[in-house]
Amino acid sequence: MKNIIDVIDISVKYGSQLVLTDLNFHVSRGEIFGFIGPSGSGKTTIINTLLGIIKPYKGSSKIFEKDSQTLKSSDLTQLGIMSDAIGYYERLSIFENLQIYAHIFGISEKKVDDLLSKVGLIKQKNMKTGNISVGMLQRMLFVRALINSPKLLFLDEPTSGLDPTIARNIRNEIKNLQKKGTTIFLTSHNMHEVTLLCDKIALLNNGQIIEQGSPKDIINKYIHEKEVLISSQVHNPV
Repeated sequence: MKNIIDVIDISVKYGSQLVLTDLNFHVSRGEIFGFIGPSGSGKTTIINTLLGIIKPYKGSSKIFEKDSQTLKSSDLTQLGIMSDAIGYYERLSIFENLQIYAHIFGISEKKVDDLLSKVGLIKQKNMKTGNISVGMLQRMLFVRALINSPKLLFLDEPTSGLDPTIARNIRNEIKNLQKKGTTIFLTSHNMHEVTLLCDKIALLNNGQIIEQGSPKDIINKYIHEKEVLISSQVHNPV
């Protein structure tokens, strides 16, 4: 299996409004692929389309070479999803929330503790989630996405709301997951972050991919274009 994700000419509508237009991209096995764009650009919508939650207006997408719209439960158990759109229980503790997922997947409580230690939450695991900070909630959701050791991991703004030290720890863990063979699809509005993490990125604006490639190639392209513009202005003063 060469590609874990294939997206071909995907367009999505909300009512009469086109929110994604003719998207095409592929994610290879073991790759970290980043979607970067401002809020409202369609980053979360593409994740929901890939998961079969949203049906595209036209085009098709595949995960594990299977149509995203017809994924079976056996396929879904190979996925990890970090998103605040997936609910949690505010009256339960961090550990109790994660314990529910651990029981579903037959995962030991020791593994839950190990994951909590990696993100610096082991001492806070008995706190009620209704009383924790945004950053702590982000880390809990990250752990929840890892519980089943997924082959494909979706991370929607994984370091949003985190202080620099914790964000760096999360990025390190993401790279460690890649080294173990996990394919990762993440969204971000932070170019610095995707440059550090991603093998390939797509720049999304107003529901369209405006650039796609390695972070280095895209940065070099825009640096070159800026240099050309500055040179032109110097040699052709107004």
